[in-house]
Amino acid sequence: MRAVRIERPGVLKEAELERPQPGPGEALVRVHACGVCRTDLHLLDGEVEIPNPPIVPGHQIVGTVIERGPARGGRERGETATADPAQADPAQADPAQGLVPGARVGIPWLGWTCGVCRYCRSGRENLCERARFTGRDIDGGFAELTVADERFCLPLPEGFSDLALAPLLCAGLIGYRALKMTGGALAGGGHGEQGQRARPGGVQAQRGTGGEAQRLGLYGFGSAAHIIAQVARFQGRRVFAFTRPGDESTQAFALQLGAEWAGDSTAAPPEQLDAAIVFASAGELVAQALRVLARGGTVVCAGIHMSEIPSFPYEILWGERAVCSVANLTRQDAREFLALAPRVPVRTDVQPYPLADVPRALEDLRAGRFEGSAVIDLGHGSSPA
Repeated sequence: MRAVRIERPGVLKEAELERPQPGPGEALVRVHACGVCRTDLHLLDGEVEIPNPPIVPGHQIVGTVIERGPARGGRERGETATADPAQADPAQADPAQGLVPGARVGIPWLGWTCGVCRYCRSGRENLCERARFTGRDIDGGFAELTVADERFCLPLPEGFSDLALAPLLCAGLIGYRALKMTGGALAGGGHGEQGQRARPGGVQAQRGTGGEAQRLGLYGFGSAAHIIAQVARFQGRRVFAFTRPGDESTQAFALQLGAEWAGDSTAAPPEQLDAAIVFASAGELVAQALRVLARGGTVVCAGIHMSEIPSFPYEILWGERAVCSVANLTRQDAREFLALAPRVPVRTDVQPYPLADVPRALEDLRAGRFEGSAVIDLGHGSSPA
């Protein structure tokens, strides 16, 4: 099969690889589309370590199941395990149910967790210390075929093309988790349907009448922000978009998607924010966001890597402001967000690239040469919208 691999930091090559074989509890998936993420750039640049290179990157995979490997533990398909319930994976009782050849599935960044550590057993599998990640520890979707743990193959909503779905599997999921951490709805309801969610430390973020942080700032208006802006507007929030200084085209794009204000990341919005999500990897934006944050607000850092955060005066943190990070995602996040996306409905702006152009897609992402999301199109007859 054709694939593109990171051989070592800074070296990306197209390669012909043997057809992968699914092991116990795994599925072989034909890749139709795979989103391009800034994490792929961090891996290529050596800012996020690859434990055992070479690796096929790509972790926003949409494809169809070709075949399934044998069941785990030597059991026949459909046979119920009799393991100690205390050792059971709480995320999903029968995760592979309905995973049949021909089924369309999504494969996200989180590719495997142990299921038994204190994080996995408390609904925080995203923090599992033994977790393995698609495109970093497990060969990912910049290839014609891939193998994935069946428990982490996600059912996908109808009404979206493969290309449109791919960005939802990381940009959407991480953005959704970040949005929840600002004090939004537990399950992403529309305006008036929100539940209360405590932010870090158990303190409630500033609330509007709908129960959520009403004035939301998004720093870095790329793939994730262009999705989450739509979700935030659906929830009745007011969106303020911050871009690279002078990037008028992206500011116009943000306004088209419902932001009521868009400006340079160095500028102050017309009023204070109740929460801000920093999608850009520039550490200096944390202090910038704190300076325009109302008392009791939260700054959420949504990237896997960020440049050094410069020191800042305590006075801009005081007033029960908080700074927190987002780490990975959970399958519960995926279930919630993929059920919500058709209700919004989320529209992804996609720039497609063929597999051979993965290097160009990554460099275009680095330079900010497109709006929305880049997606590698494997040309296997993507499902229509």
